[in-house]
Amino acid sequence: MQPKTKKALKRIGTTLLWMAVMCGFVVLLMAAVQDKEASKCKGIVVKLAGDESNFFVEEKDIKALIAYDKALNPVGKPISNINIANLEKIVSRDPWVKNAEIYIDNQRKLNIKVTQREPVARVFTVSGSSFYFDKDGDRIPVSTRYAARVPVFTDFPTDAVKLQKADSALASQVIEMGSFIMADPFWLAQVDQVLITPQREFELTPKLGDHVIAFGDGTDIEKKFSKLLAFYKEGLSKVGWNNYSRIDVAYENEVVCTRRNAAEQPKPLTAADSAMLAAAHDSTEHVQTHAKEVKQPETTKAKTKVATPKSAPAKPKIQKEKVPHTKEPKAVYKPVKRSVNTTKNNRTP
Repeated sequence: MQPKTKKALKRIGTTLLWMAVMCGFVVLLMAAVQDKEASKCKGIVVKLAGDESNFFVEEKDIKALIAYDKALNPVGKPISNINIANLEKIVSRDPWVKNAEIYIDNQRKLNIKVTQREPVARVFTVSGSSFYFDKDGDRIPVSTRYAARVPVFTDFPTDAVKLQKADSALASQVIEMGSFIMADPFWLAQVDQVLITPQREFELTPKLGDHVIAFGDGTDIEKKFSKLLAFYKEGLSKVGWNNYSRIDVAYENEVVCTRRNAAEQPKPLTAADSAMLAAAHDSTEHVQTHAKEVKQPETTKAKTKVATPKSAPAKPKIQKEKVPHTKEPKAVYKPVKRSVNTTKNNRTP
């Protein structure tokens, strides 16, 4: 037999062998698939994904969604008769479920992977109703069993689910501010409540200090909070946390304060103040960003003094005599007793 003929026969034999192996593999695979489809579902496994501190949906709740109806309950049914797409729709109808993925594993168990919605703000409307906003702007009903630790916004102007243009813009600002506060441990601990004014602006009520923070609208959120943090360090930490009744951060590059006697005390936040704050917290990314944002042009580098209202000859003195200085502050800021963490995630001043 010639060499060429031997090589051709060898190639044919190899090809036939591989074809036989592939056919056997296909037959085994089809048999396994048919066996799996003919077998029955042995149970349900639920896996929850999301913020572990705000789990509003439990494993038993998900199981109850698909097991309350015997016609839908997959346990004990042939796998080929289970409508997985229909089960995913049923689980996704829960208002706290963002997404649901269902599949059957090799142990013949129905696996349900649930991604929960993460609220960023709790909203109270002017009529008194309450709900949550998640990061996507969807409404989430309040749970009777759990309460999410998120910023609270009051006096939202409408109860309507479908928002008008102005209300939708306001809701976006609420979500953005809530997300910012949630991301910063200091502001999450400091901001007690956010009031929405009739002018669709925000007023913050802090937990520490007897004053109101006029925030303005929901623009430049990070810049305003950085400016307020700088004033907390360079202003209130020196003059006292209850010396002012109102702190306004809505103005560009300055903080305007109102004393208890209603006289305004402007305190511009200069580039020098920002540099001092950045030097004190050079490892804090939040403050370093602020130092860049509030840098003023060279024409305004002159030192800016705090404008103190001139005392009138008689009337202010009479007021001071009539109101004795006996009222103790409701809260005292003592940074030396606070545990300071200057890591990137915990930006506590």
